Amino acid sequence: MLGRLIVAVDRRLTAAVWLLAAALLAVLACIGLYQVVTRFVWNQPSPWSEELIGRLFVWCVMLGTVAAFRQGALVSVDVMLRLSTGAWRRFVRRLILVVTLGFLAALVWYGFDLAWRIRFQTFATLPLSIAWAYLAVPVGALFSMLAVVAHHLEPPAREVDLQQ
Repeated sequence: MLGRLIVAVDRRLTAAVWLLAAALLAVLACIGLYQVVTRFVWNQPSPWSEELIGRLFVWCVMLGTVAAFRQGALVSVDVMLRLSTGAWRRFVRRLILVVTLGFLAALVWYGFDLAWRIRFQTFATLPLSIAWAYLAVPVGALFSMLAVVAHHLEPPAREVDLQQ
């Protein structure tokens, strides 16, 4: 019952995060085009666009890792999984789950702590707290934790094929 709920929530969350990451990539392309036009066509470089691109790119990557974790495309020990069967395979999958969740939990803990500590600093060219950029790491890691658990509960078809 709880497993089904986790997988159902993950499906919706991963789909929403995937769409958000794709939208951010489109926004990044538009800001990049704006930066090129202002710099090379108008000879008036935009002071804020480069900084915003860098910060949004971090968000795009961290949100994209959620989908990668869900598909098992990021952290994987394929050789061990391919060579293992039965109880050893279950142990390897659980070990991967525990180590990955531990790593992501550390990113969440220290990421929120760091964002909290620097919340009063602002970007050099934008009147926003730099904590918004730093929050990409713990937010992405938190969503990735759900994706990792959902991946463990319901592995993609290609991984299921390896188990036979």
